[in-house]
Amino acid sequence: TERTCSRRGEVMGVRVKATAKYLRGSTRRAQLVVRAIRGKQVADAASILRFLPHASARDVAAVLKSATANAEANHGIPADRLWVVDASADEGPTIKRFRPRAQGRAFSINKPMTHITVVVSPKEA
Repeated sequence: TERTCSRRGEVMGVRVKATAKYLRGSTRRAQLVVRAIRGKQVADAASILRFLPHASARDVAAVLKSATANAEANHGIPADRLWVVDASADEGPTIKRFRPRAQGRAFSINKPMTHITVVVSPKEA
């Protein structure tokens, strides 16, 4: 569903997506980071991610950079016109391990994974 704006000759209504799957880390912690950039301009979102103290901010920044590059390379949309339309962190599979404990018991260790998706689009007036 592409529309070309007759005034500027740019593609409007395009949604460009990038996904990183099977990233090690909690989905709940990644959702905190993703919530911080949703609805922001791409340059603002990148600067927010640069200064967030969360480890998953690096992963989200990489996905945002990939979505921006996809929009520029595949659709010719400049990065300064892009906005983060949607960003989500979904639950991936969990690696399950066991740790031996006293008296023959075993405690489980769960190592969660997360799928991060960022969708960018040019802002429509």
